[in-house]
Formats: sequence, C-alpha cells, structure tokens
Amino acid sequence: MDPKVMADTIWTLVTAMLVFFMNAGFGMLETGFARQKNAVNILSKNFIVFAASSISFLAIGWGLMFADGNPYFGTQGLWFLHGADNSPAVGDAYQGVYGSISWTGVPLLAKFFFQLVFAGTAATIVSGAVAERIKYLSFIIFSFFLVGFLYPVTGHWIWGGGWLAKLGMWDFAGSTVVHSVGGWAALAGVLALGPRFGKYGPNGRINPIPGHNLALATIGCFILWLGWFGFNPGSTMAAAAADIARICVTTNTAAAAGTLAATFTSWFLLKKPDLGMTLNGCLAGLVAITAPCAFVSVESSLIIGLIAGVIVVFSVVGIDRIRVDDPVGALSVHLVNGIWGTLALGLFAQDMFTPGTTGNGLLFGGGTTLLRAQAIGVVAVGAYTFIAAYVFWMILKATVGIRVSLSEEIMGLDIGEHGNSAYPEFVTRKPAHAVLGARDLGSAKQGSFRREGELV
Repeated sequence: MDPKVMADTIWTLVTAMLVFFMNAGFGMLETGFARQKNAVNILSKNFIVFAASSISFLAIGWGLMFADGNPYFGTQGLWFLHGADNSPAVGDAYQGVYGSISWTGVPLLAKFFFQLVFAGTAATIVSGAVAERIKYLSFIIFSFFLVGFLYPVTGHWIWGGGWLAKLGMWDFAGSTVVHSVGGWAALAGVLALGPRFGKYGPNGRINPIPGHNLALATIGCFILWLGWFGFNPGSTMAAAAADIARICVTTNTAAAAGTLAATFTSWFLLKKPDLGMTLNGCLAGLVAITAPCAFVSVESSLIIGLIAGVIVVFSVVGIDRIRVDDPVGALSVHLVNGIWGTLALGLFAQDMFTPGTTGNGLLFGGGTTLLRAQAIGVVAVGAYTFIAAYVFWMILKATVGIRVSLSEEIMGLDIGEHGNSAYPEFVTRKPAHAVLGARDLGSAKQGSFRREGELV
C-alpha cells in the first residue's frame, strides 16, 4: 500500500477513536450536571446511544448522507453499504457510489467509521437536554430516527455534495452538520417534554436544580476537550502536517478563550465564577470553532472563542428565563454556538489557508457572499431538523409516550426505569417517595411546593 495512504488511514482511524472516546466525556459531563437519583439513567443513555447510532448509520444513514443521488439525499447504495466498491483500491481508483467522499484516499471503511462517530455525537447531544424526565425506550427510538433520517439528510446537503454545498456553504468539521442538528433535535424534544417537575414556579420564579457531582462534569469536559483534537483535525482525513497542526492550535485557542470568557462573564453577571459556566464556555468555544477551524487564523479563532464564551452564559440564563428547561446547557452550547460558529466562518475565513475553497469572509474583504450562504444553511438545516424532530417526538408522545410518570420523576429514573442506583451504599436524604404521601403528591401536581429541595 502507498505509504501516504497508510499514514492517512492511521491518522483517520486514531482521530475517529478519539471522537468515540468523547462518548465517555458526554456521559461524565451530563451525569455530573444531573441529580444523583438519575445518574444510572444518564449513563445508560450515553452508552446505548452509540450502539443505536452504529446500527442506524450502517443500515441507512450513511447511504442517505454520502451516496450518489439528488441534491437532497442519496439514492444509491442505501442499505448496509451496498453498491460500494470494497476492493483494496483507494483514491482515484474508487469506483463505488459514494462519490461525495472520494476526495480522501483512505479505504471506504475508514471513511465510514470516521463519519459514524460524528453521527453518534449528534445523537448524544439530545441526551443532556431531555435529561431527568424522558422515557428510556423513547430516547432509544428517537436516536435511531435522528441518525437514520434527520442527521444524514442535512449532512448530504452540506457534506454529501447537496444543494447547500453547491450554494457555497462550508462547515469543515460540523458546527451545523453535527452540533446544530443535535441542538435543534434536542430543542424539539425539550418543548415536547416540558420542564422537569419543580423547576419553575409561579410569578416567573426559577428554582435552581444543581447537579450532584461537578467533579464528574469537569472530568467529562476534559475528555471532550481532548476528543476535539480528533474531531477537528481528523476531519482532514489525511495526515497533512501543516493543516492538522494549525487546526489543533485554532481548536485549542478557541476552547481556552471560551473558557476564560465564560468564567469572567458569569463572574460579572452572577457575581461568582460559576464552574458549570466555565465548563460550558470551553465547550462553546470548541463548538464554535468546529466549522471554521481549517479556514481561519489563530488570531481569529481567539476572537471566535471569546465571543462564544460570552454568548453561552447569556444563552443559558436567557433560555432558563423563558422557561425552557435544559439541565446541562446543551442548547446553549451546541445549538446557539453551532449557529455562531457557522456564521463566524462567513466572517473570518481567509482563502490563504485553504486556497480554492471558501474564499475570504466578510471581515477580510470577501463581501457577503460566503456569509449569506452560511446563513441560508443555518436557516434551512434548522427548519428541516426542528420540524421533522418535533413531529416525530409528538408521534412518540401519542404512541409509546415520552415522559415518565410524576411519581417516577420524583423518585428518580434510576429506580423507575432501571431498578438500580448509581450510589446504593449511601443515602444523603430521605427518598422522595418516603416523604411524599398520596396527599402530598396530589398537592405536588398543583405545584404547591415552595422549595425544590423538598422534591429531591
């Protein structure tokens, strides 16, 4: 085999493994931000979602996304890579029906595995936003649908040679293709589910529901930061020394800037440097730089990350004020900053880094052409994903149901959904079901409790 193909393949697979490891990061982050009575449920969802994603993407998602077809979805080789050329030939010799991804010379299955871990990431984003009240089975079913039919269709528009690609929209590693899609699907789920019991009171009162273990959340964020060094530079699918080095630095710079910006913004806005905001600031910077990481300078990545860190704090606070309950801040990190990162590409791109691709953005003399294409992509992907996801959530709601019972939510999904506990050897307070009698539960349904602490 050609030494370059060998090096490119190893690079692609190793970075894909880093992205796979991000599942552990999401699991730790979301579990830490949730209450202890739901820890098993959060961990279970983050584990099983990649299994569901793997089968769904193999069965239909890959074909819809990358197969030759029309500007809206693939139509050939849809099922289980049928129609692919699985011979050892690579690069220009490739003769299969996945022409949109023939630009990289690594073997087909290396391409598939790399794209699979991205698809799994989009599904994982939903988990945190709908945490602490969703039925386990409904989440699994929705994950199959998201990876099989939502994610690959919009992915085809941008990465599969579809109509947005022809329009001139760019998204190097997935601020829109992965993160915003996961965010839009999560928003639809949050609205279909409604807020957690006790989260909002009368007269606009917001009851904080703190996570049970910020140590886990911090470890999770570190894992995600590490995994992003596979996510972004790995999207070259080639061991191109100068490119992957620059992308690593732009990625890290945006993450660091987002971390600092969110810390000081929360310090100003909330009067304390909130650790949860700091962690989400790091992730916001990473999400925002994901689309433009290959097309912007290090200096520009610093600005993109700083803005992301400010945006995420105001977004978390603002979303809570409009009574949209997102336990982990997933909407602010992935949806809001996925949009920001996609638009930032239209502002900060410089053709000198990848000649013949994006051209220059608005701030570097390129006019509004690129920014306009980016904005159209944001709106189109958002409209399709949100509407389709909301319709499917409502179908699930009318059939198998999507929300656990009130008593189960108060007791905790660990017991109700899984029959076990993440911390069986200690209890920090009386279980809610022992405190709440039938009379109390009736009052709870009317929202008469004044302190959320009485419910956990």
